[in-house]
Amino acid sequence: MRPSRAAGASGDAPSEPRAADLEAAQPKPSTRTGRIQVPVPSVVRARERGRLAEQNPVVLRTEMLTKTYGSLVAANEVSIEVHAGSFTGVVGPNGAGKTTTLSMISGLLRPTSGRVSVRDVDVWSDGPAAKRLIGTLPDRLRLFDRLTGAQLLYYCGVLHGVEEGAVAQRSAELAEAFGLESALGRLVSDYSAGMQKKIALACSMIHAPEVLVLDEPFEAIDPVSASNVTEILEKFVSGGGSVVMSSHSLDLIQRVCDHVSIIVDGSVIAQGTVDAVRDGISLEERFTRLTGMSDARKGLEWLHGSSDSE
Repeated sequence: MRPSRAAGASGDAPSEPRAADLEAAQPKPSTRTGRIQVPVPSVVRARERGRLAEQNPVVLRTEMLTKTYGSLVAANEVSIEVHAGSFTGVVGPNGAGKTTTLSMISGLLRPTSGRVSVRDVDVWSDGPAAKRLIGTLPDRLRLFDRLTGAQLLYYCGVLHGVEEGAVAQRSAELAEAFGLESALGRLVSDYSAGMQKKIALACSMIHAPEVLVLDEPFEAIDPVSASNVTEILEKFVSGGGSVVMSSHSLDLIQRVCDHVSIIVDGSVIAQGTVDAVRDGISLEERFTRLTGMSDARKGLEWLHGSSDSE
């Protein structure tokens, strides 16, 4: 941040701040405790959460998880541990194996070999029990879009064994949290892409899972809604839940996640706390170095134009 110039210095004098701006900038005392509450940036919360999560038990574990399609290896012996109360980002280039890995974790794609367990429940030998512990937002949403938003939430809640009386209350609370109250009576097919993403997120949470496995949860969501979704996920984690999500936004991962796994060509090439993986530089720069993508930027000089070109 650049220092502001004092009044009377060379150049224009700074404008007087409005009273409303000054009041909004002041820390507000909590009405419950009387203490001053100052907003804490997401990145600060994430770093503190990462230190605490390391002391918690492992809630999700993949062991040598492998998926092959003939000679193509989509995931190669992926081993990841997720601690309770952690927010883990999964990043990698397009086609690296992120979606394949998350699909095997959530029970949507059977691995060729390896094991996935949630709270020591094997995802593939005891699928129904494991799925009660997992909330899933898959790649390429497949929603029952001829249902209304309310009907879809009801269906997902009952499908996961939530009592009917609780489904209505949870649906209303989730709709309010995601800003979908006015849309519950409309067909999901009439929702925008961002609204469909949010109703799918709500469906993934309605049974109060212990782990959320989210594939690109912020894709197609506007910035205001993205901030709201981030807050909801952080509250879920602060309550003891765990989130595993993929994203192409390295800035988002560095800001809100406490752990990260980098996948390239189906293999995990780096994982740990965000600070440990980035090692003093930005996560984007570390990602570029680890994946060798900086070399891919070479060439194509002809696209830039030249005074020598004819």
